[in-house]
Amino acid sequence: MRPFLNRLYAASLWLAAAALVVIAALVAVQVFARLIDVLLKAAGQPPFGFAILSLPEIAGYLLAVGSCLALAGTLKAGAHIRVTMALSAMGESRRRVVEAAIHAAGAILSIYLFLAVALLAWDSFKFNEVSTGLVRIPLVWPQAAMAVGFIILAIAFLDEFLEVVRNGRPSYRVSEDAITIGKEG
Repeated sequence: MRPFLNRLYAASLWLAAAALVVIAALVAVQVFARLIDVLLKAAGQPPFGFAILSLPEIAGYLLAVGSCLALAGTLKAGAHIRVTMALSAMGESRRRVVEAAIHAAGAILSIYLFLAVALLAWDSFKFNEVSTGLVRIPLVWPQAAMAVGFIILAIAFLDEFLEVVRNGRPSYRVSEDAITIGKEG
């Protein structure tokens, strides 16, 4: 099961990164096209007037999808913003209980977000909802991708909850402790 979960988290991170790369590529093409238009105008030529229609809207959807897909992988890597100072001030037994409760609450919240966004995507599918921009994007696609990100996050929270229950500490504490030890030395 562990190899499957690790591949799931890695795939989610790669898809999130791909969404960001697509945003960067689209913006770069748009900027390059505007630069060419400026140069053409300066040379006395008519500009091409190339534009990527609905670029802000597309970039917004890709950013939302990328953000949701990155949540599980960053949780497993210990890269989420957490209150480690408060946790490290606790004894190990108390910290174990608090971390288990936090991961259980995170799983519940993630499942709720998954259900809410999945129902929204289902409604968008049923009613054939599309974006309001010039490029009519079916809203079900970004919403469904966001729902996938939330369910993978719920799996990661449950994975960490079980890790705390079994071993007394989340898996990302290894990297967290290495950073703390490195700062003290």
